[in-house]
Amino acid sequence: MLFNSIEFIIFLPIVFILYWVVTNRSLKIQNLLLVIASYFFYGWWDWRFLFLIAFSSFVDYFVGIRIAKTNDKTQRKLLLLTSIFVNIGFLGFFKYFNFFSENFAKAFTFLGLPITDPVLLNIILPVGISFYTFQTLSYTIDVYKRKLEATKDIIAFFAFVSFFPQLVAGPIERATNLLPQFYKKRTFEYDSIVDGMRQILWGLFKKMVIADNCAKYANDIFANCSSYSGSTLLLGAVFFAFQIYGDFSGYSDVAIGTARLFGMSLMRNFAFPYFSRDIAEFWRRWHISLSTWFRDYLYIPLGGSHGGTWMKIRNIFIIFIVSGFWHGANWTFIAWGALNAVYFLPLMLLNKNKSNMDTVAKGRFLPSLKDVFQIGLTFFITLIAWVFFRAESLYMAVHYIIGIFSVSLFSLPQVFPIDILCFIILFTLAEWLQREKQHTLQFDKVIFSKVARWGIYYSIIWVILSFGGDQQEFIYFQF
Repeated sequence: MLFNSIEFIIFLPIVFILYWVVTNRSLKIQNLLLVIASYFFYGWWDWRFLFLIAFSSFVDYFVGIRIAKTNDKTQRKLLLLTSIFVNIGFLGFFKYFNFFSENFAKAFTFLGLPITDPVLLNIILPVGISFYTFQTLSYTIDVYKRKLEATKDIIAFFAFVSFFPQLVAGPIERATNLLPQFYKKRTFEYDSIVDGMRQILWGLFKKMVIADNCAKYANDIFANCSSYSGSTLLLGAVFFAFQIYGDFSGYSDVAIGTARLFGMSLMRNFAFPYFSRDIAEFWRRWHISLSTWFRDYLYIPLGGSHGGTWMKIRNIFIIFIVSGFWHGANWTFIAWGALNAVYFLPLMLLNKNKSNMDTVAKGRFLPSLKDVFQIGLTFFITLIAWVFFRAESLYMAVHYIIGIFSVSLFSLPQVFPIDILCFIILFTLAEWLQREKQHTLQFDKVIFSKVARWGIYYSIIWVILSFGGDQQEFIYFQF
């Protein structure tokens, strides 16, 4: 079920009313309602995959209890490995089987032992499997590390794993943050719910006006890159940059806002990343839930930034390459991750990866010339990396980048949609003005009168209805 669909517009108010009017006297019944609603929401795509998420939930629920009951180190490790094997096993089978099968065949062919008919599976990738797999793994790992007590409330645990607002594309919640919220009685907080609705509205604007309109031009330019000038290819990369940002951060805004309608708090997933002054700051602001997940469960256990220079370099490449591979079973994603590692390394080796911790131009309207240069450079190198993320193959990505840096870069673009570019400029300006807020429509009532706020709301709704692009599935559903 898409957030930007008629079905969701009908589904959400029904669940909201049942949650606050019918089931609000019993916490267990409220949690059960969320489980039922979440399974209905997820099963809307393909009900058969409900068995997958249910099985994963059962395994981690019982593994968590067993880990908490035993002090035997060997048993605890075996139980943790069971959870990892089941979750990563499902993820690897559905997402990576064909990738490894094809590449093993190519490797043997290269060595003179051709495999002409590799085993390939004609299977559908379950929506959101990369997200809920990491979410439930955080539970068993934290129980194993004794950072969290194992739950015996199976309904609360199933609600934690399947919570529908963030089930299929995040944020990837930590058990230490989200699970305890299912133990506490929620109260109806009008201001929080209103602010959640504002965040939903802005998320839909990002998705339907920015991302879906940019997608039309990005798809055409990438599909026909040989026919376009360097300036047009650069503009195509810009369109994709705003497509993926509007699409993914838009989903996160709707997810976080929807969770607030039910008295739940999800972690922030984006913090205006295109205003970053270096690539380290970008990764502190982009897909925060995944970046911090890899930091805590992979980078730090590997040794983090401790040890010698070569160990630091190794760890940086591991975390970025694994992050790239998490996004998809294609060498383009691995190249995208490796390129970001190359961007990051100089900052880390010079101990400047934490130079820009505050919001850019904090307390000021205009950035300094240094800020403008740093933001522009960071955005540009991010664009080059996005080409690998978007391209169908490494050859296409390299061909596309060579095309950008051709002489035709200095010609007028062959595609120049004024209306979409105006929306991008207005969107960027709105985000700049609100860059110190949690989201763009978080208003200060002292500055914005009631009339002004409602004028903004109605204007955004009108723009969505009038200029929303053709409905596109969220990009991160494929991951």
